[in-house]
Amino acid sequence: MVQSESGKTADLRYTVVIVGGGTGGLAVAARLLRERPTLDVAVIEPATTHAYQPGWTLVGAGVMTLKSTLRQEGGLIPKGCTWLRAAVETFQPEEKQVTLADGRTVAYNRLVVCPGLQLDWDKIDGLTETLGRNGVCSNYSKDTVDYTWTCIQSLSGGTALFTQPPMPIKCAGAPQKIAYLASDYWRKEGTLNRTNVEFCLAGDALFGVAYYRPALQEAIDYYGINLQYRHTLIAVNGPERKATFAVTTPDGKTENVVKDFDMLHVTPPQSAPDFVKKSPLANNDGWLDVDPSTLRHTKYDTVFGLGDVVGTSNAKTMAAARAQTPVITANLLASLDGKPMSGIYDGYGACPLTVGYGKIVLAEFLYGGKPAPSFPYDQRQPSRFAWFLKSTVFPRVYWDMMLKGRDISIPHHPEWIKL
Repeated sequence: MVQSESGKTADLRYTVVIVGGGTGGLAVAARLLRERPTLDVAVIEPATTHAYQPGWTLVGAGVMTLKSTLRQEGGLIPKGCTWLRAAVETFQPEEKQVTLADGRTVAYNRLVVCPGLQLDWDKIDGLTETLGRNGVCSNYSKDTVDYTWTCIQSLSGGTALFTQPPMPIKCAGAPQKIAYLASDYWRKEGTLNRTNVEFCLAGDALFGVAYYRPALQEAIDYYGINLQYRHTLIAVNGPERKATFAVTTPDGKTENVVKDFDMLHVTPPQSAPDFVKKSPLANNDGWLDVDPSTLRHTKYDTVFGLGDVVGTSNAKTMAAARAQTPVITANLLASLDGKPMSGIYDGYGACPLTVGYGKIVLAEFLYGGKPAPSFPYDQRQPSRFAWFLKSTVFPRVYWDMMLKGRDISIPHHPEWIKL
């Protein structure tokens, strides 16, 4: 037993405790230890399998295998880092402690919170009972992503529905990416002309960054996809192949609309993990309350956060976590050393929007939706180069650089949009 700085007894103690062994957690742990090898770091993560989730769009479209996106968590824990294979139950930031589900308490000098978000499947009535069969699929789960490809291949006509819940969600472009890929597949198979494809989204804009919307609208029109705004999926009857949507009418009223389907791709509602929502670290919406520039908690100076769990306005993407990692590392080490924090996160996020096989609109942007391209061409134009990045380069960067703490920052150039 060890004592925390507050004098309260804890079972374990580390200089830096990282909650979450996903993208952000492992990247920060690796970078911290690369810059300061003697640092006492622990990662708390209950899962034994680590997933490269950006690849699941391509798995659902038959381009990548699920196996290629999965690795053992234990093999990714950085050398010199302690892995606590457990779940977090509560936070006690006043005592600088975390309590685990097994009852143990862990004390820290600095805490990094990055457990991702949770998928709220059960908020859609009937979904969990039928997900993975009856034509109901989702790229958001490793258990059903292969079934997406099965559904796409087996559909030879009829109605295919693709849904997007209210924001925020991780990788906000993913719900429409699979709609484009499926439509492209059916086009090549000669069945698109007898398939009614509908993209039903809860919001009233196709994409959050207006600069890229015209390119995406072109894809919508090219495939003949029917856009249905202000449609929120609330119930699924798999055996009868019926989906119920809460539809907001122009006069602001809400009515339920039932749609028949032959295939239904569901993007589930998403929120911060429950143990974060109910903690003193959460903002009013349940997300981790951090400063959007420094990524340090707004109330507790010893707490930092990154990734999908933070309540900042940037897109929740792997690219965002990648950009946040050096900021967290610099600011956390400065904090430990008693120096001013110099790391600034500008809200960078990226979304490679697959508008067809071999074609990607590479959307990159900062806070406020400001376009921030990394390459000197019009990234609104679908390109095979961006497809090569998505399918080949980015996975290698992820496994071989980002998770090993030797990633490099690629400068983005907002001024290039003038070209």
